[in-house]
Amino acid sequence: MGIITIMAIRMTTPMAERVPDALVLLAWLSPGYPVGAYAYSHGLEWAVEAGDVRDEASLRDWLADVLEHGAGRSDAILAAHAHRAALAGDAEALVAVNDLALGLSPSRELHLETSQQGRSFLDATRAAWDTPRLAELGPHLDGPVAYPVAVGAASGARGLDRFTMLAAYLAAFLQNLVSASLRLAPVGQTAGTRVVAALMPLAASLAQAVQDLPLDDAGTATLRLDLGSFRHETQYTRIFRS
Repeated sequence: MGIITIMAIRMTTPMAERVPDALVLLAWLSPGYPVGAYAYSHGLEWAVEAGDVRDEASLRDWLADVLEHGAGRSDAILAAHAHRAALAGDAEALVAVNDLALGLSPSRELHLETSQQGRSFLDATRAAWDTPRLAELGPHLDGPVAYPVAVGAASGARGLDRFTMLAAYLAAFLQNLVSASLRLAPVGQTAGTRVVAALMPLAASLAQAVQDLPLDDAGTATLRLDLGSFRHETQYTRIFRS
């Protein structure tokens, strides 16, 4: 095959089709994607105020619980079902997953955290990375959208690998919370990096474990985080919205 033929193939192949799944997810889940993730701590600000998170070890333990027993695991289940519904073009199933995801939010702040990011993610993705299937499904999600549902739906509509999407979502969730902890100052950058490295295997194993679980398995068991989220609403000093 000559160089002219190769160039012709490149010129006629849509750019989106040549982008690997991992690169798409790196773009979608990067700190620069316009969802406002930096504004939320998912209850971590209250945990620092209360003294539950005070150093590297307590941060690692707190985040491990959030991943394994809290929003990490639950959101991954919801994202997996949104992915499956979007891949099949099943708008009714997708709306049902979103309704459940929003209903599972235990506090006003956590509802805002997921719905604001979800709405922003879906709008930004439709504006820059739209696909025919996402364009078809998007109007069915015309109100509040839970963040994991938005990510799962966009990934399914694009045909991205489910496990890769779940692993990337959990890794980004973890890194955002570690970033919040750096701004709250219970740990430094090196300690935060160690926490990320220590918990990445858990994120990967969770992505593998939950991708085929039934929707009824979604839910959390992080009661202190939930109660802390209520208390954060009236916390005297705060820099995060949750």
